[in-house]
Amino acid sequence: MKVRSIAAAFGLGTLLASGAFAQGTLVNVDVHNVANNIAKNINVDVSQIPVTVQAPIAVAATVCGVAANVLGTQSASGNAACTATSTSGALDQLVLTQIKGGKQG
Repeated sequence: MKVRSIAAAFGLGTLLASGAFAQGTLVNVDVHNVANNIAKNINVDVSQIPVTVQAPIAVAATVCGVAANVLGTQSASGNAACTATSTSGALDQLVLTQIKGGKQG
């Protein structure tokens, strides 16, 4: 029984290390093109909107119009970034969290 537990733990560790759980990976999203829209959506002055926000791959793919697998490949090399061409409720909430000084992700 102990051998199975060790094997299972090793398998899970290998799976995690392989990047199979990349959903927690964050992408640097440049929001300067949509800052006015975000400010309006979350009822703050546009001057409070940060230039970039870290967002999960799925959110970044949606607002940047970039395929998630492309961002996943970029994140594997440590430089996942894109420029938002639209906003979403999820992106608005990430920006609001950053403004309030909370943790993202």
